[in-house]
Amino acid sequence: MMTPFRGRNQPEESLRARILRRDGFRCVYCGSIHPDEELTLDHVQPRARGGDGSDGNLVTACQACNTLKASHPAWAFLADRPEQRENFLRYGTAVWERHRRAVVEAASRRDGSTR
Repeated sequence: MMTPFRGRNQPEESLRARILRRDGFRCVYCGSIHPDEELTLDHVQPRARGGDGSDGNLVTACQACNTLKASHPAWAFLADRPEQRENFLRYGTAVWERHRRAVVEAASRRDGSTR
């Protein structure tokens, strides 16, 4: 199998490596920095619910947070978790704006306030 190349003699970075590097090896939910072997890629909008594998739908999550989130969309997972929600909005800067907006709107509906 040939390794894809991005330029002259420069191997292409894997999707996983690119997302982990982009997010600073930090879980966007708990805010902790971890070694790459303790991190996973999380689909903000799960694939089972129509999400895709694009960069704007992927974030870095530690194994514990990804297990806790399971197959829930980020907006549902974060609606009753203010600390994790604030971390997501602070560190998930590359997430599509519609997903970020859905997180804020779900929290607003839950507590009757606006952000």
